[in-house]
Amino acid sequence: MKLLVTGGAGFIGSAVVRQAVGKGHEVVNLDALTYAACLENVATVSQSPRYHFEQVDIRDAAAVEACIARHAPDAIMHLAAESHVDRSIDGPGVFMETNVMGTFHLLQSARALWERKGRPGDFRFHHISTDEVFGSLPDDPAVKFTENTPYDPRSPYSASKASSDHLVRAWHETYGLPVVLTNCSNNYGPYHFPEKLIPVIILNALAGKPLPIYGDGSNVRDWLYVEDHADALLTVLERGAVGRSYNIGGENERSNLELVETLCGVLDRLSPRSDGKPYAGQITFVSDRPGHDARYAIDPARIREELGWRPSVTVEEGLERTVRWYLDNEGWWRPLQGRQGVGQRLGTGG
Repeated sequence: MKLLVTGGAGFIGSAVVRQAVGKGHEVVNLDALTYAACLENVATVSQSPRYHFEQVDIRDAAAVEACIARHAPDAIMHLAAESHVDRSIDGPGVFMETNVMGTFHLLQSARALWERKGRPGDFRFHHISTDEVFGSLPDDPAVKFTENTPYDPRSPYSASKASSDHLVRAWHETYGLPVVLTNCSNNYGPYHFPEKLIPVIILNALAGKPLPIYGDGSNVRDWLYVEDHADALLTVLERGAVGRSYNIGGENERSNLELVETLCGVLDRLSPRSDGKPYAGQITFVSDRPGHDARYAIDPARIREELGWRPSVTVEEGLERTVRWYLDNEGWWRPLQGRQGVGQRLGTGG
C-alpha cells in the first residue's frame, strides 16, 4: 500500500512512518518541518527505496493538491497538527490555520484524487485526533471517554482538533469520502519533543533543575506508548470500518504527580544524582494553566472488540524505555532545546 503520512517528521507521525516502512508499505512523508519536527526521527528508514519526503505546509492548498496528485497514494494518514496546548493559549491563530484549514485542504485534495481514481472503495483518509476534544471527566474511574462521548473542547488546541474531526465526518457524509477516525490518549516515548511533560521532567532532572508540575499534580491522564499507538493506527487503517471512529488508549491512568514520581524513581536507578539524593526532591508545583482539564481516560472497548487491538506496553515499562532512550540520545535532544519557546513557561493566559 502507498501511504501519504502528514506530519511524518513529528513525534507520533515518525513512529507511524518507521513502522509502515518496516511493514513493507511505500510511504510519502509530507511535513512542513516546523519547530517541533525533526528529520532525524525517520533517519532509520530515510534511505529505504520505499520512503519519500516532501516538505509541504498543509496550510498551502496548492502545494497540498500538487503533492497528493503527484504521488496518488492509496491512503492518507493525517497527523500534521499544532499540538501543544500551552502554545495554543498564547497564539491560537496558527492552530486554527493548521488544524482546521489544513485539514480542509487535505480533504479537498483527497476527495479530488479519490474521484479521479474512480472512487475506489479501498481508498482511506485516516484522521488522527485526540481525546482532548471530549473535554474533562469527573473523578470516577468508571467514567471514561467512548466514541459516543459528546464533544466539549476546553482549549484552543482541542477546539481546533474538534473542528477538524467534524470536517472529516462531514466530507464522509456529504461526499462519500472513505474515512476512518481515531482519538488517542496522551502519547510518550522516544523522539518526544522536549517541551512536553515527560521529556521536560527527564531533561530537567538530569540538569538539576526544578521539575514543574501544574497545580497540585492531581490532573489524570491515560498514557499510551507511542509505538503502541503507531501499531493501532496502522491496524485501524487496514481493518477499521469506513466512517467509524476508534478511541485508542493506553489503559494506564496516572495523575501527573504519580507519573513524575515514577519517572524520578526510574532516573534514581538508571542515572542517580551525584549527591545520592532522590530526584523527587526537585519536584516543584507551579501555577496551573487556564482551562486545565482534570481527567482524561479512554474506554478502548471498540478497537479491542472489533479489531483485536490492545496496548502491549505498561506505563512502568514504557517510562523505563523512554528514560533509557533519552539517556542514550543526547545528540538528538540537546539541539532541540534551543528552538523557539522550548524551556520557557508558556500558556499562562497573561
